[in-house]
Amino acid sequence: MNQIAPWAIASKPEWRRLRIRRVGSTASGSGFPPILQGRTGLELPFYKVKHLGQADSLGRLAEPDDSIDFETAAELGATVFPAGTLVYAKVGAALMLGRVRTLPQPACLDNNMAGLIPNPAIDSRFLFWAMSQIKFDYLVNPGAVPSLSDRNLLDYPLLVPSVPEQRAIADFLDRETARIDTLIEEQQRLIEMLRERRAGVIAEAVTRGIDVGVPASTKIEWLGPTPTHWRVGKVKHCGDVTLGKMLQSVDSGSDVYAPYLRAANVQPDGALHEDDVKEMWFSVAELASLNLLRGDVVVVEGGVGGYGRAAYLDHDLDGWGFQNSINRIRPHEGADGRYIAYFLIMARAKGFIEAYCNVVSMPHLTAEKLNSLRMPIPTLDEQQRIANYLDEQTFKIDRLIAETEQFIQLARERRAALITAAVTAQIDVQRAA
Repeated sequence: MNQIAPWAIASKPEWRRLRIRRVGSTASGSGFPPILQGRTGLELPFYKVKHLGQADSLGRLAEPDDSIDFETAAELGATVFPAGTLVYAKVGAALMLGRVRTLPQPACLDNNMAGLIPNPAIDSRFLFWAMSQIKFDYLVNPGAVPSLSDRNLLDYPLLVPSVPEQRAIADFLDRETARIDTLIEEQQRLIEMLRERRAGVIAEAVTRGIDVGVPASTKIEWLGPTPTHWRVGKVKHCGDVTLGKMLQSVDSGSDVYAPYLRAANVQPDGALHEDDVKEMWFSVAELASLNLLRGDVVVVEGGVGGYGRAAYLDHDLDGWGFQNSINRIRPHEGADGRYIAYFLIMARAKGFIEAYCNVVSMPHLTAEKLNSLRMPIPTLDEQQRIANYLDEQTFKIDRLIAETEQFIQLARERRAALITAAVTAQIDVQRAA
């Protein structure tokens, strides 16, 4: 268990060290009547584990999409938790088990959750911040369905000052975390703008070119006007499309165990992640025909939300093959794989790939569909100039996005450190204010 540092206790000797079971009373939630599923507007909000992700920066839960009346709650023997109760998941996804939230009004909880009702001598806002710094990883029972150990949680020690100081700490953290959260939100909006800018730059270049004043006409309806000297063809006119191999987990006798590329390795922005590698069996002939070389383009074949993602290989993947969730495009001599990849990234961003693959069941960008996808085809020289331009522009934008993401990560670390310092007596909030 993550213990409070002795020096923190010594810095504030008047603070008491109390286990969570001594700062409030706990109760579990109850089952929810199926007949009330999706009913809103009844007297009591009814929270489920999924609702823990719907809270403001101060931990206050949003209005849920379920509710219950007092009469039904009484029939179920359900606890009606007062406003200010700290709620948390006992069973559920590991990410949810680390979330502590606050009830903004009286409510009921489902039986996968519990509530901690603060004692009169405990400020609920202070308790929220104090519990926010707990490392829940140490309190979870591993297993197929992770669960929170009630005993470990209730035995977890907190440092508790006087009520006036609790309120001062809560006021300080409400104010300072709000400032950090506002800054983070501004940086997140900047990232959204940069991503929109990136998509716009790509779309403009692969559909209009980068030369000024070139006559244009409409050749592919969903694209709008393209330069008149560009021809219109299909992906198959730019490269050979090959679908990968179905997963094989057993050696047939003379196979090769080798790494393979799969859908998860191909990111929406055209990046290729090679740090999460899986392996399977290939025959020698399969591994030779399903190789991955510099200049190839890989395109995700299937999966909700993933199909159509494309990436350019700027280096050989020696000894790799690829799974049948991937189509490989090997460009012809007169085509640049970077231009093909940028075109596919644009087509997916504009929603065309989704419309093109729209089917009743699981959508797939099959090899046949990919081969037949219409696209504008500039000369090789112009493809290369467009690709060089986009390599330069997207590199600049991606660097700004990465720097902004790093800033956000540092701000989140600062936020977490500030909370921990305030609730463990490492800083004097009166002086820090």
